[in-house]
Amino acid sequence: MANGQWYPPEWPERIRALADGSLTPVAPKRAATVMLLRDTEAGPAVHMLRRRASMAFAGGAYAYPGGGVDPRDEHPVRWAGPTRAWWARRLGVDEAAAQAIVCAAVRETYEEAGVLLAGPTDDSVVGDTTGEDWEADRAALVARDLSFAEFLDRRGLALRSDLLGAWTRWITPEFEPRRYDTWFFVAALPQGQRTRNASTEADRTVWIRPVDAAASYDKGELLMMPPTIATLRQLTGHGSAAEALAAAPGRDLTAVLAQARLDDGEIVLSWPGHDEFTKHIPTGGAPA
Repeated sequence: MANGQWYPPEWPERIRALADGSLTPVAPKRAATVMLLRDTEAGPAVHMLRRRASMAFAGGAYAYPGGGVDPRDEHPVRWAGPTRAWWARRLGVDEAAAQAIVCAAVRETYEEAGVLLAGPTDDSVVGDTTGEDWEADRAALVARDLSFAEFLDRRGLALRSDLLGAWTRWITPEFEPRRYDTWFFVAALPQGQRTRNASTEADRTVWIRPVDAAASYDKGELLMMPPTIATLRQLTGHGSAAEALAAAPGRDLTAVLAQARLDDGEIVLSWPGHDEFTKHIPTGGAPA
């Protein structure tokens, strides 16, 4: 492959089925993912995980901690930072959905990376999330035996929504059987905390500078989905985690959704605003 763009071999057939009406798009599930940053002497690095090759969706691809919204993410939680109404306006949803999306971002980061954006007061963050009791709670969250609201309440913690910056929004193409409406957030690694591979879906995690990750993608060394490499390229212009967070409120959250059309005997697959991902697929061949 010329680069590391994730491209499932079944896409052409599914795109044709969508075009002829034999495939009905499934409704996308709301999801959230977090680009966790830490500063280094060479600039900010981002935490990434490699999805296990056995995963049905994007196996082997590098991504960020994240996942689907749990319906219980709407349950009342102690909340610090911008109000739910502010987040609703920022994300373009109602207040209940806004809370659920922000909670999912914080919860999934804890479940998959062991990093928790919450604290005992509205202006503090927990400093250490290691130990058997923390791991027991994290495992209960993953198993859905414990809701995020119950977890925060039992530990007397407030969710720090002010530590997140909404960055972009991508929706899985209509021809995919598993679809997600995903909000991407940016956050800085809290002082005293450290990441670890806590996800059963990943076989490797790395801290890597966005520019280095993008270069490895361009060489075909790292496999990524379009939103992952797109956000990496967007992060390369920021010299610190604080700079990226400061830029987040001004970013456009118009959803990016892939489009497929038939043109002169080939399928043209494109992502609006992201020309580098355009694919030309002969009706009986592989993408170019």
